[in-house]
This record gives sequence, C-alpha cells and structure tokens, in this order.
Amino acid sequence: MLSPELTQRLLSSDALVVGASAGAIDALNQLLPAVPEDARIPVIVVVHLPPNRRSLLPEVFASRCSARVREPEDKQPITAGSIWCAPSNYHLLLEADRSFAFSTDLPVNFSRPSIDVLFESAADVFGQRLCCVVLTGANDDGARGASMIRERGGLVIVQNPDSAEAKEMPNAAIARANPQIVATLPEIAELIRLATRAAS
Repeated sequence: MLSPELTQRLLSSDALVVGASAGAIDALNQLLPAVPEDARIPVIVVVHLPPNRRSLLPEVFASRCSARVREPEDKQPITAGSIWCAPSNYHLLLEADRSFAFSTDLPVNFSRPSIDVLFESAADVFGQRLCCVVLTGANDDGARGASMIRERGGLVIVQNPDSAEAKEMPNAAIARANPQIVATLPEIAELIRLATRAAS
C-alpha cells in the first residue's frame, strides 16, 4: 500500500523513464501494457541493444500495448501518449526544451544507449517531477542515474531483485539510489498504470 505522499508523487510526475538489460523483454512485456492509449505523460525506455542492428523493440511491444510504441527522432519533441524506445547505437538524452537528442559519445557501462545517460539528462529536465524504474540487468547501469534522480527529488522504483532474471542492476540501484519503492513486476505495472492514466 502506497503512502499518500508517494501516491501524490506518482500522480504529479511529468515523465517516466525506464531502464532494463538482461531479461528486459519479458519484464517490459509485463509492464508496458499498463500504459493507456491516452497516457498523460511520456514513457521513455532504454534497453541495452546490440550496436550492429536496428532495434526491433517497437515491433516487439506494439501488439501488446494500447499506447503507441515508437522510436524518437533526434530533436523531436517529447510528447505524452507514447512509449518511446531508444534506438540502437545512440545514447538518448532529453533536452531542456523537452525534446530528444541523440549522442554518439563512447559507450557507458559498455552500452550505447546507456540507462545512466538517459536518467541523468531526464533528472536535469524534470527534477522532482520525474519517476524512474530500474529493472532486471547484469551490470550496474542505471544506479548512478537513479541516484541523481533521487537527489533531485524524483521518485525511484526498483524491481525486487528476487523477482529479476538478472539481479545485478536492481541490487546496484538499491545500494546507490536508496529507492522509495522496491516492488515486483505486477506491483510496478500497477504503479505505472497509476502514474500514466489520464485524469478522470
């Protein structure tokens, strides 16, 4: 049961950022269908991808989701009602004017796109009105970015490591970011539904 304070934090979020690595497809297949077609905030997802071929994530998730699943373009405005998936071989950043930006800087944690890069830029843009979710993964990408989001007053949700296919990423985020919520995938799906649903 969420406290009234955490419930209000979810309801007042302006964006939701999600990071996942090993085990990502199974985890996101349980979470992303919770985003409604008329989601009031954008959902932005980074999954560690091989650099030598394009991402198929929009095609993988589209049939399961009522919200539109798509890749952003460089400089495209960030809009609600969509699930945005980072393209392969680029870091995905958010700009102060609330648009997307691509970077070909060196990989971070051996990954491009990097979860930390997205989270840190999102913390700069959205501050305390940002919610992040760290899911299954086999390294510590996302821990540093989640810590920054926490420091800026945002809400940090981490998958319970005991329910994760790969525990390293959730464990690292818990150790470094002191998340307000540690939860299973079905519980996180409900939190996402609450955070993204349109006002009645």
